[in-house]
Amino acid sequence: MDKHSSPHRWLLAAALAVSATVSPFTQAGTPAAAKNPAPAPVAAANWKDNTISSVSNPIFFEDPVIRNEVRPIFAYHRIDDGFITGGGEATLWALQVRLAITERLAFIATQDGYFDVNLDNGAGLDGWMDLAAGFKYAVIDDAASQFILTPGLTFHIPTGSEEVFQGKGSGEWNIFVSAEKGFGDAHLQGNVGFRIPNDSDEQSTILHYSLMLDYHVHDLFIPFIVANGFTVVSEGNGLPLDSEGYDVINFGSSLADGTTQMTLGGGFRSRLTKNIDFGVAYEKAVISPEGLTDDRFTFDFSIRF
Repeated sequence: MDKHSSPHRWLLAAALAVSATVSPFTQAGTPAAAKNPAPAPVAAANWKDNTISSVSNPIFFEDPVIRNEVRPIFAYHRIDDGFITGGGEATLWALQVRLAITERLAFIATQDGYFDVNLDNGAGLDGWMDLAAGFKYAVIDDAASQFILTPGLTFHIPTGSEEVFQGKGSGEWNIFVSAEKGFGDAHLQGNVGFRIPNDSDEQSTILHYSLMLDYHVHDLFIPFIVANGFTVVSEGNGLPLDSEGYDVINFGSSLADGTTQMTLGGGFRSRLTKNIDFGVAYEKAVISPEGLTDDRFTFDFSIRF
């Protein structure tokens, strides 16, 4: 072997070894990772996107989620035959508005509309409902736990027509708290509050409470079951009735102290577009005295923006 050529062969072998070691990680000075970048992370879905507002008892069963929303409502209501007026029917057209001031604070206008009553005895009543508005604030909004807790209050201004038992007293406060817990596609939502009149002779003080379970089967079919209850804490000194008017009327009944009235029902929402839900609910009075309510159908559109 030529002693002068041996060092060159060793240098060539070393160069080839270095090249073989480096080539899997680089090519022409470019890191392999740069040629195959990791995929961008997918944004986590907001669990509240699949939650719904209650269709039944829309005046007092307030959604804990802070939203921008306009909600037109139509209700067809059957009056129980055992009520003091006998049976009959009533229809309500209303519009609610909710405006998110911040991510946690919202202005809510929960009651207005026109009430039309036709009794089986031939009498007819109609007129405007009182106006009600206020605020709600999400004190807990825990996305990781799928939980939200939102207290709030509204004031019912006695602006309505006395013919349909509105415009009574000096106004009524509704102090409430709403909460919702998500379990994947299922959601449990509840609300409890007090209706406190400024004039306790004209109107009763009433505890109200609601509970709803829904399941997001599909955007077009989100079924739910719901219960709505009302208990008279302190009776008024008005009409000599042994029951109150559920969510639509505070009679100030003088014989209703301690009376509880409740409806059970169900229905569904359909998400027609990303921002528009259609809802339908049926509810039936299940505790005596049924009083003003036999049963009710409620329809609405929840238009979010």
